[in-house]
Amino acid sequence: MKAVILAGGFGTRISEESQFKPKPMIEVGDMPILWHIMKGYSAYGINEFIICAGYKQQIIKEWFADYFVNTSDVTFDFTQGNKITIHERHVEPWKVTVVDTGLHTMTGGRVRRIRRYVGDEPFFLTYGDAVADVDIDAQLAFHRAHGKCVTLTAVSLAQQKGVLDISKDNSVLSFREKQDYDDALINGGFMICNPDLFDYLAGDETVLEQEPMRRLAADGELKSFYHRGFWQCMDTKREKELLEKLWSEGKAPWKVWED
Repeated sequence: MKAVILAGGFGTRISEESQFKPKPMIEVGDMPILWHIMKGYSAYGINEFIICAGYKQQIIKEWFADYFVNTSDVTFDFTQGNKITIHERHVEPWKVTVVDTGLHTMTGGRVRRIRRYVGDEPFFLTYGDAVADVDIDAQLAFHRAHGKCVTLTAVSLAQQKGVLDISKDNSVLSFREKQDYDDALINGGFMICNPDLFDYLAGDETVLEQEPMRRLAADGELKSFYHRGFWQCMDTKREKELLEKLWSEGKAPWKVWED
């Protein structure tokens, strides 16, 4: 299976850094948060990624273009016609497709644009600005068992995200915007989607978290996987500093991989 990561937005709430680079390329512990997300999936054997880029998409492409050389031992021999020799490779076994899904395309439109790279198979889908210690194997088993179109990860945090009303069998009955009085489960991303999702995506203007999610819920095609562990997005500078502190102290719960 492939993992699709939404990485094309402007990141205006953390503009101190996003004015220079896409939000998923903002670093935590000297590596982009996008790398942390990918390492989490890779720990479960998911090594093929499709990055939905947009704003400053060239920075994402350049980073991956340089990553192989920057993580390997290299000899540059200028006496042999600028020959480059790679001695040891320390790079992950990843296949990464970075797709320019447009500067102003909405989240649902970005997913729609990468359909040909996904193919006719289920895929993981998440946001490029949040890390978690979700049990991907357990989530995938849950998704396959219920047979519905989309499984999203439900987390309990008071943030401005889509609020979920969930039944006893984990069906999402409704999907709405958070109100000030809410202290409810929210959509934490880390979704698993069947190809039928593309039927709910109309065009570039489609916001995944609005009409498609509401229609999926109304059709009984949206299930929730309740995650009781760590989840944290990086919308603001304060949240970035929190993640940086956890990483620097060796207390990052989302680090589920071995060095």
